[in-house]
Amino acid sequence: MATASSTTSTTTIKAVAVINGANDVKGSLQFLQLPNGFTQVKGKITGLSPGLHGFHIHALGDTTNGCNSTGPHFNPLKKNHGDPLSQERHAGDLGNIIAGPNGIAEVSVMDTQIPLSGQHSILGRAVVVHADPDDLGRGGHELSKTTGNAGARIGCGIIGLQSSV
Repeated sequence: MATASSTTSTTTIKAVAVINGANDVKGSLQFLQLPNGFTQVKGKITGLSPGLHGFHIHALGDTTNGCNSTGPHFNPLKKNHGDPLSQERHAGDLGNIIAGPNGIAEVSVMDTQIPLSGQHSILGRAVVVHADPDDLGRGGHELSKTTGNAGARIGCGIIGLQSSV
């Protein structure tokens, strides 16, 4: 399992990302860095096709060309793409979210590799929803070890610091 950020704090840090994208994909995600080293991601994304969608933190908070300018997956330790529970994974590899028949995904993720403070902070980076399922690096496709072969970027938002009050 991933190690927690080296920053020790009793202060809870909060962030938010407003998701926008193609075909009315939209939503809001709240990020909460907990004192135990985990960051919790919760929220809702609508306008998705039913089923699995790759869900990642990308390296850049640049949306000047929509979600296509958010760069590669956030990968400060230069590892291959993988499962969120694997040792071999990008820090930004958060697996898949599931959209129901109504096109809504209720997001609930806990992870230690996406801190809101410290050397590998995700503040100012982008969270991206993909058109297809993430194969978690096991699909055998030429893109499996870099992107999880998750397809087009259909929604994204910049992760920004939120008031703690």
